[in-house]
Amino acid sequence: MPWRFALTATLFTIVNLSLAWQQWLVGRAVHDVESGRAVQRQADGTLDWSLARYWLIALLALAAARAVLQYGGGVMALIIGQELLTILRQRILQQVQRLDLAYHWRHGVGELVTRTTRDADKVRDALISFWRQVFETALVVIASIGLLCWYSPLLGLPPLLLTLAGIGIFVAQTGQLVHLDRAAGAAYDKVNQELSEGVNGVRVIKGFGLEQRRVAVFSEHVDQFVRLARKALAYSASHIPLPQAVVALGHGWILGYGAHLVQQGRMNVGEIVAALLVANTLVFRIEGVGRVMQIFADARSSAGRIWELLDERPGMRGGDGQPQGLPDGALGLRLTGVEIAAPGGSSAILSGCDFEVAPGEVVALVGATGAGKSTLAGLLPRLLEPDQGSVRVGSPWGGWRDLRGLDLGQLRRKVHVVPQESFLFSDTLAANLRLAKPDASDTELEQVLAWAAAADVVQGLEHGLQTRVGERGATLSGGQRQRICLARALLARPAILVLDDATSALDALTERRVLDNIRRLHASGEYQVTVLMVASKLSTILLADHVAMLSGGRIAAQGTHQALMASDAGYRELLGGGDGQ
Repeated sequence: MPWRFALTATLFTIVNLSLAWQQWLVGRAVHDVESGRAVQRQADGTLDWSLARYWLIALLALAAARAVLQYGGGVMALIIGQELLTILRQRILQQVQRLDLAYHWRHGVGELVTRTTRDADKVRDALISFWRQVFETALVVIASIGLLCWYSPLLGLPPLLLTLAGIGIFVAQTGQLVHLDRAAGAAYDKVNQELSEGVNGVRVIKGFGLEQRRVAVFSEHVDQFVRLARKALAYSASHIPLPQAVVALGHGWILGYGAHLVQQGRMNVGEIVAALLVANTLVFRIEGVGRVMQIFADARSSAGRIWELLDERPGMRGGDGQPQGLPDGALGLRLTGVEIAAPGGSSAILSGCDFEVAPGEVVALVGATGAGKSTLAGLLPRLLEPDQGSVRVGSPWGGWRDLRGLDLGQLRRKVHVVPQESFLFSDTLAANLRLAKPDASDTELEQVLAWAAAADVVQGLEHGLQTRVGERGATLSGGQRQRICLARALLARPAILVLDDATSALDALTERRVLDNIRRLHASGEYQVTVLMVASKLSTILLADHVAMLSGGRIAAQGTHQALMASDAGYRELLGGGDGQ
C-alpha cells in the first residue's frame, strides 16, 4: 500500500499544480486575443490562425492530460480506500472475537454491527476524502496564491487571508458537527439492535402476534435516527455558505485592485482574467472543504467509537511468560472459594463455592433456576472470570494448574462447553463439524456422529454431510441440532466435556445412548474424558456417577442420587419429592 499511496499523492500533486499553469496559459491566450496577435490578417487578405490553433491545442492537451491523471489518481484512491476498509473490519472482527463475554453482555449486537459497517465506512471515507481534499486544497492554495503574488504581492495577500479565514470557520464548526453525528450514531445503534432482535426473535414475534407492535417500535427508532441525521445535515448545509462568502470577497479585491494594476500598465486583461479564474478555484475548493468537513466530523465520531472497541483490553489473557501445558487424557476440575457477582450488579451468583470432580467421572450438577449452574460451567473454559477464588484443572497425581496460568487456546481445546442453545452456522453439516477439527476426514465425522447418536440425522438428509443446515441450523429440529453440537464437541476430543443442559431436547433413550457411548470409549481406553452435566431432567441425573447440588451460591450437597434422595430434603424438593425410581 505505501507505494500506491505515494503514486496517488504524486498524481494529485501534478494535477493540482498544473491547474495554476492551465489558468496562467488561459491568461496568456486571452492577452494574445485581446492584443490581436491570436488571429492576424496577412498582406494577401488571408487570416493566420497558427497562434490561435497553438493555444487551442495546448489548452486541450493540458486539460486531457490532467483528466487522465486525475482519473488514475481517483481509481488508486478508491483501491486504497477499499484496502483500508478491509483491514479495519478485519481488526474489528478480531477484537470482537478476543473480548470476553462480559464485554458482549454490556454491548449489544446492533452496536457492534454499526461499528463494523457504518462507522468503518465513515472512517474509510475520511481517510481517503479528507486527506485528499486537504492535500489538494493545500496544493491549489499554494499554486493559486503563488500565481497571484507573481502578478503582484498585494494581489495575492488578501485572498490568502480570506481563504485561511474561511477554513478556520469550517474548523470551528466541526465540534458541533461531531456532537450531532454522535447522537445520530447512537440512534443508528438502536436501529441495528432492533433489527437484529426482530430477525433473531421472529418465531416469538409471530407466536405472540407482535408484528405490528415491533414494526411500530422499529419505525420509531428509524424516525429518531432520521431526525438526528437531518439535524446534522441541516447544520452543515446552513453553515457552509458563510466560509464560501468570506472567500468569495477575494473576487472583489482581485477585480478592483487588478483593474488598478491594468490602468497602471502593470497587468494586462489576460492576467486579470487568469486571476479571477484563480479566485473561482479557491471558492470551489473551499466548497469541497466544506463537504469534506462534514465527512471528517462524521468520521471523528465514528473513529472514536471504533477506537473505544479496539482499545478495549480483554478481561482474560493467557498465562504471562511461558504458559503451563496440560497433560493428555481426562482432567479433573477443582473450584476453591470461588465468588462471582452478576454483571453490572452486586448480587453474588457464586459465593465461597468449593467443588471438585475427579478425572474420568460423570457428574450431574443440579440446582434451582438461577442457582448459577451455567455461570459455574462458563468458569471452566474461562468464558467468565471469578471475582475471588481459583479454578484449577488437572489431577491429584499430576498436579492442579490454575486456569490463569494456562494458554487460553490450549485450555479451550481441553475444556469444551456445549450450551443448551445449539448454534450452527449457515454452512454444510460437514463444515460445522470440522470447526472442531479442520482436517477431520469423513470417516471421523461419521464416527463422532455415531457417538452422539446422530447418524440417523445424516441419513435423513438428501445430501448427507454436504447438506446446508441454514442459518443457526434452522432446517434441523432442536434435538437434531443438540446431537450435531455434541458430535462437534466430541470431534475436538476435549479432556473435560461440560454439557450445559445440552441434552434437554433429547428423549431419555437417545440421551442414554450418548452417555453409554462415552462410557464405552472411556472403558476401552480409546478416549478419556470427564463429563459435567448441568441437568434439569431426572433421566439425565440417573446417568451420572454422582450428583452435586448447587444452592445459595455453593455446593450444598453431593453424593449418589439414591443417597441424596434418602438424606437431603432440599434435593427431594428440587426433584418434586419423587422417589426417582
